[in-house]
Amino acid sequence: MISGILLLDKPAGLSSNAALQRVRRLLGADKAGHVGSLDPLATGMLPVCLDEATKVAGDILAGRKLYRFSVTLGTRTATGDTEGAVVETADVPKIDSALLQSVLERFHGRQSQVPPMYSALKRDGQPLYKLARAGIEVERAPRDIEITALRVAGRAESVLDLEVLCSKGTYVRTLAEDIARALGTCGHVTALRRVYVEPFVDAPMQTLEQIAAVCTSGRRPALLAPDQPLQHLAAVNLDAEAARRIRHGQAVLVPGAPQGDRVRLYGAAGEFLGLGEVAQGEVRPRRLLAAPG
Repeated sequence: MISGILLLDKPAGLSSNAALQRVRRLLGADKAGHVGSLDPLATGMLPVCLDEATKVAGDILAGRKLYRFSVTLGTRTATGDTEGAVVETADVPKIDSALLQSVLERFHGRQSQVPPMYSALKRDGQPLYKLARAGIEVERAPRDIEITALRVAGRAESVLDLEVLCSKGTYVRTLAEDIARALGTCGHVTALRRVYVEPFVDAPMQTLEQIAAVCTSGRRPALLAPDQPLQHLAAVNLDAEAARRIRHGQAVLVPGAPQGDRVRLYGAAGEFLGLGEVAQGEVRPRRLLAAPG
């Protein structure tokens, strides 16, 4: 079993699931899951959790994401990006720096966003994108998102290069369309790259080619430990007997244990056991990794 987190630099042209399956096959992992889907058009960081590390995927999913993207003004497509047919055209008004900055500031903070039809969200078991391809549009409930930062990274005639730091669940294609509307025109995404997913702000990524080369040489690519993205949680160290009982699903008393809805649990040898919770000095297992061997 190969348990750990691989930070894939997803190439353009592949779905997140297709990229995930390539990584899983290359590494021979029994289980694998990616954190936060990227459109086929998009490139950049796609955390891939392998085997037992899939149990911490939810914690990574909650992190903010930084994207860099380009918006071409004057045309809107069915998909919100370059993969769809043009469904609307509009003149592009003169946009000076002051107007652009003023518009971008409107999108800061907490807000509601309606997911696009071309998304993997499901309605009655059917992905919305399948309904959209069949010409069916259904009502979508707005979702709460938060944009922490939104800035101009560059601009050319009818093209804006932007950077956004946002919460999970944010659709950059929808954001791009909304920005274009606020500027008095329409638009679509022509380039999209996810720079990082918190907490992997400065962590290096690996391409599929690099992973394949390492595996061909008989080695394994560098993986992050399953507890690496959990450092914001308090740690509880257990002796051998307490660790044994925790692994059997029993609660144990640990005097001085930090109170917390969730804590990291470690065995006597410093091995990461998984997640637990503490109440009145009693530690209970919550989500444990399988014991090695």
